[in-house]
Amino acid sequence: MLCVSTLSLWRSLQKSLLCKPSKCSVHWVLANAAVRRALTLSGPRTSRGNVMPVFSKALAYEDKVAIIDESRSHSYSCLYHSSRGLAAQIQQALTCHSGDLQGKRVSFLCANDASYTVAQWATWMSGATAVPLYRKHPASELEYVISDSQSSLVLAGEPYSVTMETSAQKLGLPCLRLPPTASLDALHTSGPRCQFDEEAISDWAERPAMIIYTSGTTGRPKGVLHTHSSLQAMVQALVNEWAWSKDDVILHTLPLHHVHGIVNKLMCPLWVGATCIMLPDFSPQKVWERLLSSQSPVVSVFMAVPTIYSKLIQYYEQHFTHPHVQDFIRAVCKERIRLMVSGSAALPQPVLERWKEITGHVLLERYGMTEIGMALSNPLNGPRVPGAVGSPLPGVEVRIVMTNKSNTSIAVGNSKHTRVKPGLEGREGELQVRGSCVFQEYWNKPQQTEENFTPDGWFKTGDTAIYKDGVYWIMGRTSVDIIKSGGYKISALDVERHLLAHPDIDDVAVIGAPDSTWGQKVVAVVQMKDGKMIDLSELKAWAREHMAPYTIPTGLIVVEDMPRNQMGKVNKKDLLRQFFPH
Repeated sequence: MLCVSTLSLWRSLQKSLLCKPSKCSVHWVLANAAVRRALTLSGPRTSRGNVMPVFSKALAYEDKVAIIDESRSHSYSCLYHSSRGLAAQIQQALTCHSGDLQGKRVSFLCANDASYTVAQWATWMSGATAVPLYRKHPASELEYVISDSQSSLVLAGEPYSVTMETSAQKLGLPCLRLPPTASLDALHTSGPRCQFDEEAISDWAERPAMIIYTSGTTGRPKGVLHTHSSLQAMVQALVNEWAWSKDDVILHTLPLHHVHGIVNKLMCPLWVGATCIMLPDFSPQKVWERLLSSQSPVVSVFMAVPTIYSKLIQYYEQHFTHPHVQDFIRAVCKERIRLMVSGSAALPQPVLERWKEITGHVLLERYGMTEIGMALSNPLNGPRVPGAVGSPLPGVEVRIVMTNKSNTSIAVGNSKHTRVKPGLEGREGELQVRGSCVFQEYWNKPQQTEENFTPDGWFKTGDTAIYKDGVYWIMGRTSVDIIKSGGYKISALDVERHLLAHPDIDDVAVIGAPDSTWGQKVVAVVQMKDGKMIDLSELKAWAREHMAPYTIPTGLIVVEDMPRNQMGKVNKKDLLRQFFPH
């Protein structure tokens, strides 16, 4: 029997079946950015003269639907003019008579709806730098980002106006309320006119566009400064590689303060004139409803983190048990959806395999991070190797370097080919990246910025990678995912992939705990499936049939829920502090 919460979905199935800080710092950033470009950009890159923010393309799409949210549909023209109206209010609030707020930063907190795009575009139209906030962060974390970015103004989407006004007052900043998303038109039907003319700006390429704060899995969140040039490079690479078109419809369920949600899932479709359906929160039922709905526009692109795919699988197995319904779901997904992508965390192979059984889609795995956007991707057309992250995207160069005194390059590659030093294929090293998508600086942290670039301009990702069988593989964060035990280097991600194949394990994080004998020992933190139990001896017995002896966990911790952040990542340093405080 179907539960009440899925009744509407069941009915729809039946129907279908039937029918910056200081001038000195700013100058430092620009100077070093110019030097890095001169040193490093050897591949195809964005022409400075052609760099324009995404809103500059909006009027070409006129009345086409850009965003569908919980309130209504919003055309490109409506979003553009609403943004112009808000930009005028921003200028007025900061008493800018020239109409150009270059050098100013604006923090904004909006729901997952059209108001986010209006806040982003309006900030850019005013000439300022956008600083997106995350609605699930506590007030203290929001205030940290606002203060650290040295924002001059706060924008508050309608659901968060009280929270943001309180924080803004505490920080001594003005705060502008946005109208409810259903009433965004009011922004351009009244009030002052925006004095800023984007067509008169000739230096969009080097203008700071956005400060995106890292997830903080390796310390306090840092502000990652991207220019309009680096954002456009990210967008154009994905538009070309993943064949975005104006006919696409993407279902958006991710937070809007990371590259995955901001660039991959929002800026890319808006760049080409596609349509973005935005859900206020992730709900397995609502996602399945949208994926399977025959109501126009039908979804053709879906991207998510592995945790979301796991929850969608769980919902499917609980509620879609009828064989005819399962056949229908597979047929709809195969026929209507052209691309499904997984990213932001390692994709467990059991999830990939089960999703293929359910939908007929092999999830496209890719690799990126806040500082570089997307760098590596499995192909849109062609074989996708489970667990691998494919090859460099257009305009991106990568290399794997032994992090020893010699700094030997194991492999160097671009979108066309990779050269491997003889005898070193499959050897581990740090992944380094360069290209026009790479960020400019860690905001107000010049020393950390310099430390994270090599003298010849490569960004040091801090991730360990290997190149074998013609593709790149990410082994994990060098600091927490590479466990050194008894002379072996063990990839925590690789151990996790094996353990997730255990029939009773629902989720797992592998950490390297200090050990006086082995240096570190492999400890598995596991979440069991409902009603299942396991002890260390049982886990070891199972693992001996599936894993190399030196990778088998020697410690086991069972938790009720795996602590993951909004992007599906586990803070392993927190786990170590929690379970091994000494």
